[in-house]
Amino acid sequence: MDTKLVKVSDLRLGSVIAKDIIANTQFPIIYKNTKVARDHLPVLKAFQISQVPVLASSIELEKANKQEVAATSSEQRETIEEAYITPFERKYIDVVEKFKMEFLNWESGSKVDITKVRTNILPLIHDVLENREKIFILNEFSDSKNYIHHHSIAISLICAVIAQKMGYSKGDIIQIAIAGAVADCGMAKVGKKIREKNGPLTEYEFKEIQEHPYYSLQMVNSISILKSDMKIAVYQHHERLDGSGYPRGDKGNAISIYAHIIAVADVFHAMTCERVYRTKESPFKVLEMIRESEFGKFNIKVVQALTTCVADLALGTKVELSNGLEGSIVFTNKTTETRPVVKLDGSNDIIDLAKNRSIYIERLIL
Repeated sequence: MDTKLVKVSDLRLGSVIAKDIIANTQFPIIYKNTKVARDHLPVLKAFQISQVPVLASSIELEKANKQEVAATSSEQRETIEEAYITPFERKYIDVVEKFKMEFLNWESGSKVDITKVRTNILPLIHDVLENREKIFILNEFSDSKNYIHHHSIAISLICAVIAQKMGYSKGDIIQIAIAGAVADCGMAKVGKKIREKNGPLTEYEFKEIQEHPYYSLQMVNSISILKSDMKIAVYQHHERLDGSGYPRGDKGNAISIYAHIIAVADVFHAMTCERVYRTKESPFKVLEMIRESEFGKFNIKVVQALTTCVADLALGTKVELSNGLEGSIVFTNKTTETRPVVKLDGSNDIIDLAKNRSIYIERLIL
């Protein structure tokens, strides 16, 4: 029978294991033809299994029984990914849901309640400031359907980390993070069909998208607790150093440093996430793309602040590489932060990613 190698995060309960799963044990930890059940979750977690072979026919059967599955209890439908949910992810999802409700209110014409936005997101900001590596897994939580809501929260958290790395005071860090959260609030004034279009935008639609920084400024302009510098940053966060941005095509020193922070956070998260027209991308690969192919568009100090967060990863941090292998970071080169030296699990093999350019870190295993 045909088999398919499936990431643990993509499995569903009831999938049939195609081969014995061996993990440095005398006997398989899960035997061939076993249906994946809740009891297997701690086993997979304990042995750090990231992918398993599954019978393709069981996947097709699951699709064919979609209506029947929909009628079963939520507990039976729970995915393995949901069972693995961490306290941080649960908190993050809750904040995204609250932000979504605020966004729906903005669509209906309500004013931005910045106090509520701040109250909801502040605990997450404190979390990422203490554990900066979490910004590299935010794309794993996002989904294309609710992308705009995930994106706003993620921008806020990434802004906070960048601002912290750049040495800003705690008060300014919070201000920049909140500005990042509401930078795209003006998208609530853009038609939903345009926002969620699966395909190329017409000239009219693209111009409408380009108006959203102006709409955002209108929506936050009367908020007294948001500093004027942050309001300017909200308006300018799609401007670029070389003048290629929008809405006005500002360039060089005319663009606020705070706008650059939001811009880098915005692009970094957007390029790593699954969208209706593309799959998610490695945060580490995206960092290299921003630093190389997008050079000259962003303030280099801001880009470097985000990049050095990789150098801050603790030695021993578990990673999955683009070739599917897993290992631990054993050395970080300060001149090539995104390409550390990795020791592969289960062997003494070492891969220096700075010398093996075809391989990169796919994701962190936190």
